[in-house]
Amino acid sequence: MDDSSVGQAESLQAVSSQPPPHWGSSRASRAAERLQARRFPSGQAELFIVMGSSSEITERNLDVSEKNIEDFMEALQVAGQLSADNVLQTLKLLKVKILNNKMATPLCQKMTDIIVDYMKTMKPEGELEELCTAVLMALGFQSPGIVIFKLWDRWHQNNLPPNCLLVAVGKLIFCKGAAPYIGVTWEYILRLLRMAQKKDVMLAVCHVLKGLVISSRKHLDLGTENDELMDITQEALSIKAYLTLRVLFNRWSLKSNSKVTEQALVIIGHLFFLIPPPKLKNQANWLTRWFMTLMSAKVAPFYITQCIFQLIDALALSGYGGINLQSQLENIVGMLFKQLSETVKDSDHHSVQNHSLALRAFYILTKLYNDQMISLIRKNMESKDPVRIVSAIQVFTDVFQEVPQTEQLKNEVMHSVIIMIQEDLKPVRRALLNFIEMLGQHDYLALPQGNIIINYIIKLSESDCSNEEDIQLMCSKILQLVSLPKLITLVCQPSNTLAFVSLSKMATKMALRARSLGQVPYLSSFHLKPTQFISPQKLLTHLLMFSLKPYREGEFGVSSLRLLHALHPITSLHPVINSNVGQLWMKEIPEMLQILDDHTEKSLNQEVWEDRLLQFSSQSLLAIDDDSWLEQLIKVVLERINYFSDDDEEKAFLYKFFGFTLRTSRNIKMVQMMLSSILQTSHKELQDRKGIAVALSIVSMKYLKVTLDQLQVYSAILTDKNSSSILKLMKEHQQREWGLVCNIIYLSYSKIISESKGAIFMYLDDILAMVLQHYRNCIVEKDKNLKLEYLDALTQLTNILSSQTVAFQFKFPQKLEIVTFMMELIREEPLNSISSSIRQTAMNIITNFRKLRPLIELEERTELLGTCCKSVLCLPPTEVLQKEASSSQEAQAAVDLFTETLQSLLRLMETLIVEMPSRIQHYLELLDRWLNSQKDNERERAMWCAARILGFTAKWNNFGMEIKFPWLGCLVRLLAMRCQDPVDNICFLSSQAVYNLYCILLLQKQMGRKKQGLWEEEGKSDVYSANVFYNNTFEIGKAFAEYFTEVQLTNLVLTTMEGLTDSRAKVSLAAAQLMSAVMKERGRDMIKIEEIVEGIVERLNLQLEPNTKEEAMRALCLLAGNNTHRVVPMLLNKTLPWDRTNLALWKVFGTRRETTISVLQLLIGILEKLHFNEETREMAIQPVAVTCALCEMLSGSLCQEAIQELYPRLLLAILYHLYWVIEQSAPQKMVIYNKEGGPGSKSKPFDPTSCALEVVKLVFVAAEYEGVVVYANQHHCWDLLTCPKFYYIGVMDLTSGIVKNCEPAILHRILNLIRNILHSSNYHWRILARTFYAQLLWHRSVAQTVGQDFLDNLIKWAKEPSLIMKEVGLRGISNLALHPGQSETLKGHVPFLRDFLKNEARVTMQAVKSLRNIICHGKGQNTKVVFCSISKQLRPLINDERDLVKISATSALGHMLQRVDKFKPGAITRREIYSFLVPLLLSIQDNNIEVVKACGGALTEWTKVIGWSSLTQTFRHTTLSDHIQVLEETCKYLVGTNKIQLVGECLSQSFGFLTSPQSFLRSAAINFIGLTIKRINMKRIHEDDVELLQNAIGSLRNDPVESIQALVITTLKKLDEYVYLGSASTSRMSQLSNNIFKVTGMKASERKKRLFKTVKQERDDDDNQKNNIWNWLRGLLNSLHNRHSRRVKNIPLIIGNSDK
Repeated sequence: MDDSSVGQAESLQAVSSQPPPHWGSSRASRAAERLQARRFPSGQAELFIVMGSSSEITERNLDVSEKNIEDFMEALQVAGQLSADNVLQTLKLLKVKILNNKMATPLCQKMTDIIVDYMKTMKPEGELEELCTAVLMALGFQSPGIVIFKLWDRWHQNNLPPNCLLVAVGKLIFCKGAAPYIGVTWEYILRLLRMAQKKDVMLAVCHVLKGLVISSRKHLDLGTENDELMDITQEALSIKAYLTLRVLFNRWSLKSNSKVTEQALVIIGHLFFLIPPPKLKNQANWLTRWFMTLMSAKVAPFYITQCIFQLIDALALSGYGGINLQSQLENIVGMLFKQLSETVKDSDHHSVQNHSLALRAFYILTKLYNDQMISLIRKNMESKDPVRIVSAIQVFTDVFQEVPQTEQLKNEVMHSVIIMIQEDLKPVRRALLNFIEMLGQHDYLALPQGNIIINYIIKLSESDCSNEEDIQLMCSKILQLVSLPKLITLVCQPSNTLAFVSLSKMATKMALRARSLGQVPYLSSFHLKPTQFISPQKLLTHLLMFSLKPYREGEFGVSSLRLLHALHPITSLHPVINSNVGQLWMKEIPEMLQILDDHTEKSLNQEVWEDRLLQFSSQSLLAIDDDSWLEQLIKVVLERINYFSDDDEEKAFLYKFFGFTLRTSRNIKMVQMMLSSILQTSHKELQDRKGIAVALSIVSMKYLKVTLDQLQVYSAILTDKNSSSILKLMKEHQQREWGLVCNIIYLSYSKIISESKGAIFMYLDDILAMVLQHYRNCIVEKDKNLKLEYLDALTQLTNILSSQTVAFQFKFPQKLEIVTFMMELIREEPLNSISSSIRQTAMNIITNFRKLRPLIELEERTELLGTCCKSVLCLPPTEVLQKEASSSQEAQAAVDLFTETLQSLLRLMETLIVEMPSRIQHYLELLDRWLNSQKDNERERAMWCAARILGFTAKWNNFGMEIKFPWLGCLVRLLAMRCQDPVDNICFLSSQAVYNLYCILLLQKQMGRKKQGLWEEEGKSDVYSANVFYNNTFEIGKAFAEYFTEVQLTNLVLTTMEGLTDSRAKVSLAAAQLMSAVMKERGRDMIKIEEIVEGIVERLNLQLEPNTKEEAMRALCLLAGNNTHRVVPMLLNKTLPWDRTNLALWKVFGTRRETTISVLQLLIGILEKLHFNEETREMAIQPVAVTCALCEMLSGSLCQEAIQELYPRLLLAILYHLYWVIEQSAPQKMVIYNKEGGPGSKSKPFDPTSCALEVVKLVFVAAEYEGVVVYANQHHCWDLLTCPKFYYIGVMDLTSGIVKNCEPAILHRILNLIRNILHSSNYHWRILARTFYAQLLWHRSVAQTVGQDFLDNLIKWAKEPSLIMKEVGLRGISNLALHPGQSETLKGHVPFLRDFLKNEARVTMQAVKSLRNIICHGKGQNTKVVFCSISKQLRPLINDERDLVKISATSALGHMLQRVDKFKPGAITRREIYSFLVPLLLSIQDNNIEVVKACGGALTEWTKVIGWSSLTQTFRHTTLSDHIQVLEETCKYLVGTNKIQLVGECLSQSFGFLTSPQSFLRSAAINFIGLTIKRINMKRIHEDDVELLQNAIGSLRNDPVESIQALVITTLKKLDEYVYLGSASTSRMSQLSNNIFKVTGMKASERKKRLFKTVKQERDDDDNQKNNIWNWLRGLLNSLHNRHSRRVKNIPLIIGNSDK
């Protein structure tokens, strides 16, 4: 094999280099071995199997002989008898062996025949087919002709060759040595084309045909250089190609999306190059239509594009595409554009190729049809479809170099680009920018239409644009193609502001690049093209303006300065002139840039930065030193001011720039000319007028006299009719223009005054004189508007004058003239309306002259102040002003104007005070007329002025001279009453005035103390504020109370008291508040207490206003707090029941802590005393009145703190009183107190008892212990407390609630109180104290109190004869036993306590609880001993006839059993526990639910101790409805235990209850006996025991209760039935068993057992013996049954009735 064949073989081998799979299962392998042994010699078969079963191909395998290959082929001939896996493996090995061995031609021929025959016979598919093809290819590499000739072998004359053969031939045709077979193969393939119908066959034919056309093209291209010659000429080949094309279209359906169509397109594309061009040109029309059909069929774009490109390329080889192609050009271009729009995926090779081929097709077409293609491309560029536009741009960019750049083409291209720009489709931008960049490189941007494109690029590069970063980067590249002058011109265009930063950066970069190349960018050439490029003056102005806001868009200032720095010197006409400008900029600009770097927008001082820019510009202009250049610059600035500057801040800077520029000039004439020019500019806007004034003030700093002269000349238009331009205007505009000019002049004067630093004051009096002349000699009609314009302008001038401290050093005689003139204007204003700000402005002007000499004399001051006050204070109310207005806007304007006017009046008065501080009283006297006016608006305004004057004086802090108030008392009273004026705002203003007056007095007092050398009172000044005094006469009186004597205080209260009945609610309230204030501050200093109390009570009984009444009561409350022992007894002595006024007074006493505590202490003292006269024994009424008072005091929510402080003592006192009250025989229906109900409900009457009880509840609620009240409600404490017999029980339960809800600290406070009265001689106190004492021990912290001998006290009380004391003592012991350590101590007192179990019910119950607690809280084993010691006494209580005792004892038993169970009770203890079963089972039959419940609980614990666990749940859930059923279950279980002795003992114990005096117990005992014997098998019971049962039950036959008699009869009857059934049930079986025992010699067990005797327990071996006997008996019975052929019934022995 040659090198190429070996290389191809190696590549083919690499395709199948994966190791082959094993030969299937072992069974298949064995079958193959048998088959091979039959067909081949042993050695060959062995070799075949070894090679076939190997999973790897090694060198040893490959080193085989020709003989071995033949063996393989023979094996393949029988492949039909082999499995597919074996054949597959054989072919793989054969392919490898062929590729790696040189084979002889005959062998190749033989192998080819065998493979082809195998394919024809077996028709392999899938991998097997591929391997057959690979083997044929391997053979073809050895000798291509052998395989190719198989196509027309005799086997296939009438049939199609196998697909794999076709595929192999298609690949082999490319091999070296295949050229001689191209023609003959093609000839045969043409026949196959007509025969192929199936898809797989068609694809296989395509493989051959593809190889033929490609190989043919290759050999034709090589020509003479080719070593091999084809067996067909070029002409014949052309004919074959054309015929193939026609056959493909005629025989095959190539109009759908399929693999066949795709492969056909590939073949057809190559055929185009073989077909003669003339014939191919004729096919262009139908080929185009076919391509369009394929596109509609969605054939893969790559195949269509490739075919179109090959068609165009083949036609282009002839140099002309032909008419047909030209006629189809639009369709072809459309298809190519569509293909070009397909998404390109880099990972998809066909996708990339499709795009590339489409562009190449466009390129060729453009070369063929230039104009027509440009038109079509532009048509797509101008479409609305972004995809088509992008594709067109790509095509145009690709073909651009081949298009002649004519002027027409440029215009057309620019037109298309402009259309795309106008549409500005976002998906198109990136492609469009690339296209524009290319155009820019060919100088398209220099065309006239280029500005549109440049503006578009600038728009995209704007800083606030949302474009992506790469878009802006592309824009930057494009703009760098623009010339520097034009770019700088673009930088300065206002429309490009947003793109300024990026444009300036590009211009700077270009300028620096030019400088680095030695091309210094002087801008002198700008002058040569004034219409195209910006002038240097405009450039400088523009960049300075952009530097004004340096951080705008982040870099405005930096970009501007850097551009300036790159362009210096800006005015150079050649490199020599003005070199110092460049030196200045080289120094200054970097420093300014450094400033910007060191700061941020927030940290940079804008004013300082503006000054720096102005200084920079000024220095630059000085360096330029060219007045003509300066003149041009000034004109540029003026032009920008008038036309281009809309920003106020920018315009203000321009005016300053103008001033600095003009100040730089040394030409006075030019200064005068430019000043005149700027004064003639537009001044309609205030911003412009201020700018002009600022510019003039800057110029005046160098040219003051010139500027003032120019202003004087300019002001002539105000007074000179002959030369004034104002009169040339229409009449309706003349007054407005006069005012504007006046405004400019006065504003300019004010700015010049500010900047001149005193130099102007020598001209100021002349200026003031001229000011008066301007108005007096006014050339236009004077009306209100003109006055306002004039005064507003003058105000600006006087405002500046007032701020100049140096002005006070000069005298201005014209001041008094102007003040007099202003007073005239104020008098001219009407008093019935306010339509203008004339009076306000006039007062402001007068105020502004305050620092100018000479000062105004006193008489003139009085006249001036009177005039101004009258003009302002007498105006109509604001409501009237609003009503008279024609619209809401005018109404609001009128109100605002009045407010401002009032402020102006205030400032004027303050000014006069500053000039003469000692005349404050005089100014206030002037206001007296309006302070006492009957008009609300006049009072309000006058009070406002008074408040402000006093406030200004108080804040002035200059009390070197004393300010006297001779009528201070009258003033305070007046102001205090005004604090409750019907007008709310007057109240507010009065509070401010009062506060300011107070501050003045306080400051004077402090000054006096300092003069005396006394310490200053700290913190006093911070006590009050105006807010405190607002609507608060109380605080006013409190503040001024210290200034009155005792007599004055008393008289003040007595006189103010008269005001309580004033018909005006606010006035009466003010009187009450004033009383409250002085009583609070100086209440102890009052005299005539009784008279004051009676007077207030008397007026309270009248119909006062609610607020007034409340405040008067508060005043009396304060008086009572300071004089409790004089006020309270007076009120308590009022007749019961009290009226509402007296009740309300007591309620008020509970609202103030100090008063509440003082009054409560007095009331508690009354309650604690003896409540009746020892001599008369009559009930005192005062304690009862105290309870009424407490009901009211405690019903409020403001006394909690005081109640908590006195809580224990108050509680004990009222409980003591309650005990006393319930023992009194009060008259029936005695009402001492009526409690008001809610809205719509009646009042609730209270007698002494209910009233005292209500106080007890209120004490708890007021002390925030509502939980005690809830507890008492739940335990019926209130009912117990009202009953003398159970009072102590109520106290005991109440104490329990206190223990549960109060803090330990409260409990100890109560303990400390009652400890002192435990042994009181008063029986009531003693019962109360000891009850509390005993129940407080419930709490552990109380029981553990150190130093208390609780137990001794309790035992002593228990030994007292009083049952109450016994119960109290036992309750205390019971509580004491609850706590750790106490139970062990109390065990020694168990015998003592046990004696109380037979006492009165409550005593017995307490004794039971005490014993229960001792046992339940005991910790030692002796707890069982204690239980056994009391069980005998406790057991009868389980069936006590008193239900409470029964319940208590039963419940206690349950707890005791629970405790005893923890110590594992022994036999003795268990015996005692067993003794409680019958009593409990009897009591559980009770109909009292509580008894049943207690018994269920006790029995539950009993079962746990004894171990009857199956009954635990039964007892736990026992109810009244199922207790008898529970009893029956228990009896069943009792009998079922087989403890006959226990059953007998229980029955014996129940006999004792048959004689009980309680009929219930007798009945219950019978029930128990009946249910028990029901479960016993009576045949096993001895006759004596049965008789005993009958006698016991029969003893009740004559019971007095009939139901018991009936129950006895029933029970006896059932007993007889049980006995009879037991006797009759003895059957032959029992007799037989007895005979058996006799025969066997075994002793039979006793048939009768004794219930009421002690019997030995049955042992386990006895049980075993019984089992053995019964087993033997069963066997014997079975034998008897078989022998006698009869069945004997075996009845087992059971305990119980037969029915169960």
